[in-house]
Amino acid sequence: MKALIQRVAEASVEVEGRRVAEIGRGLLVLLGVTHADGPEDVAWLARKLPALRVFEDAHGLMNLSVAECGGALLVVSQFTLYADTRKGNRPSFIAAARPEQAAPLVDALVARLRQTLGPERVATGVFGAEMRVRLLNEGPVTLELCTDGG
Repeated sequence: MKALIQRVAEASVEVEGRRVAEIGRGLLVLLGVTHADGPEDVAWLARKLPALRVFEDAHGLMNLSVAECGGALLVVSQFTLYADTRKGNRPSFIAAARPEQAAPLVDALVARLRQTLGPERVATGVFGAEMRVRLLNEGPVTLELCTDGG
């Protein structure tokens, strides 16, 4: 799994002109799934995301996690994170898992995050939908997490 994480002051998702999710301060997690991903990848990300220390403490140091600062997560599935752009000008998405494999893994991650942080602190986009994601990046802080160590 690959997660592109952005620390945000706020973020939201719209589908067909309707806001389906929003958070205040927290992390926007753009999440890609590849063929080799499974429950162990979900477990690793479910532990890592709430504990990632990217929020500033009273001394201005990134020492606080989203769990510690009372923030929220907005998880948005994004198969394009596994785009291969090495050949030609049109990206190939062969490395991205098919929806029937990816959707249950995304759902499992969201469920585990909700168990850790509480359901009110974990929002999601709509899997497979055409979404408009708005965010106010804070910092900016943008990190990539890969369960394969990449």
